[in-house]
Amino acid sequence: MTAAPSVDSTTPQRARLGDSLAVYLQPRVLIVTFLGFASGLPLALSGSTLLVWMRESNVDLGTIGLFALVGTPYTLKFLWAPVVDALDVPVFSRWFGRRRGWLLFSQVLLACTIVFLGLLDPASAPFMVALGALLVAAASATQDIVIDAFRVESLDEREQAAGMASYVAAYRIGMLASTAGALFLVTYFEQSAGFGKHAAWTAGYIAMAFLVLVGMVATLIATEPAAAARAKQEEAEHAARMNPLARVIKAAMGAFSDFLTRDAAVVILAFVVLYKFCDAFAGTMTAPFVIDLGFTRNDYAAIVKGVGLAATLIGGFAGGAVARAYPLATSLWIGAILQMFSNLVFCWQAVVGVNHWALTATIIAENFTGAIGTVIFVAYLSALCKSPLHTATQFALLTALAAVGRTYLSAPAGFVAEATGWPFFFILSALVALPSLALLAWLQSRGHFERLSKKPALAANDA
Repeated sequence: MTAAPSVDSTTPQRARLGDSLAVYLQPRVLIVTFLGFASGLPLALSGSTLLVWMRESNVDLGTIGLFALVGTPYTLKFLWAPVVDALDVPVFSRWFGRRRGWLLFSQVLLACTIVFLGLLDPASAPFMVALGALLVAAASATQDIVIDAFRVESLDEREQAAGMASYVAAYRIGMLASTAGALFLVTYFEQSAGFGKHAAWTAGYIAMAFLVLVGMVATLIATEPAAAARAKQEEAEHAARMNPLARVIKAAMGAFSDFLTRDAAVVILAFVVLYKFCDAFAGTMTAPFVIDLGFTRNDYAAIVKGVGLAATLIGGFAGGAVARAYPLATSLWIGAILQMFSNLVFCWQAVVGVNHWALTATIIAENFTGAIGTVIFVAYLSALCKSPLHTATQFALLTALAAVGRTYLSAPAGFVAEATGWPFFFILSALVALPSLALLAWLQSRGHFERLSKKPALAANDA
């Protein structure tokens, strides 16, 4: 007689767990997962994998170093995001809709530019290779713009974090395919298939171009987001009176004004900059910290990159579960506090010194909690992009702004570590989270997160 209440009391928890897991099997989330693979695939083909090919071709280190500049399209993609928001792609958009049309167009460009890059010879034409890599990066960045907009517009609020968790996991797998996978393929073509070195690299890049089909098939299976379709219908009434350039300018200005006219806009933007700052501030110094303690390069590769990747993937799915189980504000608190206290684990590591099990535990804690915070944070950024007329531009701008903490504010971290020593540095890295916590509390008290949960309607002046 006493067992029945116990069974009944666990039923809601089991239902909630089942609901949290089932969201990852929703068709829209699965589409986003495959698009995550497509997004992660090209990055290394114009980056680390290409640099291995160049070094094997005896390109000098000075020239190789300059290839860092081919990543510029990823940081400047917000400049042409208004074009994606405002204009259709001829033929593609008419057949598939604006978002899916842009996706297929960027994916076709991506496959073509990867093949073009693979046909070049780094030894005899390094500057043509630079051009090819730049074209791959530009096509990839354009695909990222559209995928971000597609994801935000396709998933409802309760699916955003789960979609992002799946996206991040698939993105990492795509990167793995274009790094380790590409290198193994090149080795196979050269050693087992009898190809020459250059022919093996060309074949490897062509194989990577074929993997773009994963994203293309996902795009064809998907349906155009309803929000984007409604926005396009509203926009059509006004488009005839505006030339394409005016529409692009209007989209860019609309994206800015939509943010700047919101309540507490400056505080929101400051929060976007600072939320991941403590995680980035400590993360910048992870590699020198590990080597400085006395660990080897192999230790760093196996534990920080190997175990860390697994912890990141698991943490991403955990972040999706947290965001689905709790309101957005509560989820942001959980992510922020976990990130803050994970930095303190490095203080313990600094005291323990060279201990492989301790480093493994430290890296698991840091990557797991960091991934939770990232997924929740991107769910928040997605919620900020409320207007389907400006989704691509707004998300590109927000991610660029979020990179300020990682790229610029974290730059002095080395000087701080040198001046304070490792234990106190990581204490300080945890304390730099306090401003973001204060902003989070202030925004919550203003009802900011309750307003984000409301479904927006298209305003007449947005059309």
